Amino acid sequence: MDIETLRELCLSMPHASEDVKWQNDLCFSVSGKMFCVAGLETGTTPQISFKCTPEKFAELTEIEGIIPAPYVARYHWVAVQDPTALDEGDFEDLITKSYLLVRDKLSAGARKNLARS
Repeated sequence: MDIETLRELCLSMPHASEDVKWQNDLCFSVSGKMFCVAGLETGTTPQISFKCTPEKFAELTEIEGIIPAPYVARYHWVAVQDPTALDEGDFEDLITKSYLLVRDKLSAGARKNLARS
């Protein structure tokens, strides 16, 4: 999945926003909580990271080209280093589920603010 396709997908989620953190990472968030991150290193294929369920984490990290995401694997984030490890439909499904996992864990106040906007 290329960066523009990823941006289009992530920003299609209700209340999703994007910003660049740590100088080289394009981050997609809902109510300030990240659900997807893509590396912006020039000249390389972007590494795409996202949250998943514990079961899916175990399944995905068995696939060559997908590793536990550095620093956040304990929260069940994976990093897709090889874009051919998943087809585009799987990427879309997994990133959508990541968004839903993060959105559903927002505080009651944050969810209420989203409902009002």
